[in-house]
Amino acid sequence: MSVTDNTLNADGALIVGAGLAGLFCALKLAPRPVTVLSPKPLGTGASSTWAQGGVAAAVGQGDSAEAHAQDTERAGAGIVDFEIAEEVAAEAGERIEDLARWGTPFDRDEAGNYLLSKEAAHSKNRVVRVSGDRAGRAIMTAIIEEVRKTPSIRVVEGITAVDLARSNGRVIGVYCRKLGDRYGEPVLIRARATVLAAGGLGGLYAITTNPPGVRGHAMGMAARAGAIISDAEFVQFHPTAIATGTDPAPLATEALRGEGAILVNDLGERFMSAIHPDAELAPRDIVARANFRQIEAGRKVFLDTREALGAEILSAYPTVAKYCAEAGIDPVKDMIPVTPAAHYHMGGVKVDEDGRSSLPGLWVCGEASCTGLHGANRLASNSLLEAVVYGARIAEDISGLEPVRSTLPPFEGIAWDEESGREVETRLRNLNSVQELRKIMTDYVGVERNEADLKKALREIGRLEDSAQGVTRSFLNMTVSATLVAAAALKRTESRGGHFRTDYPQKNPAFKTHTNMTLDEALEIRAGA
Repeated sequence: MSVTDNTLNADGALIVGAGLAGLFCALKLAPRPVTVLSPKPLGTGASSTWAQGGVAAAVGQGDSAEAHAQDTERAGAGIVDFEIAEEVAAEAGERIEDLARWGTPFDRDEAGNYLLSKEAAHSKNRVVRVSGDRAGRAIMTAIIEEVRKTPSIRVVEGITAVDLARSNGRVIGVYCRKLGDRYGEPVLIRARATVLAAGGLGGLYAITTNPPGVRGHAMGMAARAGAIISDAEFVQFHPTAIATGTDPAPLATEALRGEGAILVNDLGERFMSAIHPDAELAPRDIVARANFRQIEAGRKVFLDTREALGAEILSAYPTVAKYCAEAGIDPVKDMIPVTPAAHYHMGGVKVDEDGRSSLPGLWVCGEASCTGLHGANRLASNSLLEAVVYGARIAEDISGLEPVRSTLPPFEGIAWDEESGREVETRLRNLNSVQELRKIMTDYVGVERNEADLKKALREIGRLEDSAQGVTRSFLNMTVSATLVAAAALKRTESRGGHFRTDYPQKNPAFKTHTNMTLDEALEIRAGA
């Protein structure tokens, strides 16, 4: 691939992705030079912005990092790296203070203490929140403002990374395309240190709470470059996406169940009490499967907030209230229809405690990574915590590589174009091959799985790769990630956390370990399906 006339230099670290993990890392690297690549304007395409619950942190009276780590381990169904959980929980308070210092308006009482919510599988109220359900947007607004006024951070909008660039076994940057340019010569952006923070893969599913661009591109890129992928089979389905038929599905935050909201079917039956001692506050995988089975049996599922919150939902949870209003639902008087939806990927690019991948020169953080923190089932609100903890760790790890500089010049000829952005998003929504892939994942690699369906999924994904006209690197990254999820799910012949096999419904002690896989291994499994 010739890049003689299409090469740019990041003049420092290069961060691919502009969600919380990437921007936090950029701020922690300051005043060292950083270039941040974002396909859309900051804050508009990141899953972090959509997060409702908040950041889990043991900052309340009577709580401890050890208790937080123990809750994380219990939720993770036996394969959480407990030492990592302890370390991340211990760093939580410091990272919360970073966010507060940069302007995040966390909810506080009159004495200035954080107001804390309780979410599923937490033994304490420990979710630091903003206006009930606006944590993600508020955190990102504050972080973006801080990034914009930091001269050592150069943000490039309207550019999408499609390949990792390598030389002599080391990642030296990324190949990118300007928005809307599917077939033109890619731009190579060189960097001494490359940080992949481009999100998860929830959008590979037809029913998802993730933004349209979050479709496995980061993991696909890394896998195609040879990176080890860990725990790809563990996809978390949120139990209570609002079932309005919109894509993506709006989310009814778990904090509502923490306030006492209950799940009932269209016969008026409350079913979670008979399934788990914690009822609606059972781990997410259990609640998601319960909802899924009700729907599969022909029932409808509703989240009933009327008795627990009444009119208070309108002021305490304005984001949910807004979603309901847009769908013609009055949550004060009506129950909210809900459905499981692909929400978070516990797996990703395998990294060590400093965020280093198996590829020299590449660090990974946020949902694109697999740190060992989440195990088979993420504890609620640990995702934003992991993002900031590993964003800070990576910044510390690579800071010695870069000189201190005060400013960076802009890249010439690369800028966000609103009209092109709308066209690209519309095309991605309507592209037949993309929609077919999403349906395959939902039908065969969803909340419940079995051998026959997983093999069919792998065959169908391979067929899509072979038959899709004008396959772009972007689509290939999607099919690669889908292949890894399905192959790892086929390999794990047990049920654990977010991975449930109807043909192997019990845990198997032989699988009490992480799944580590390369793309070559996944393709071999696909070939034999």
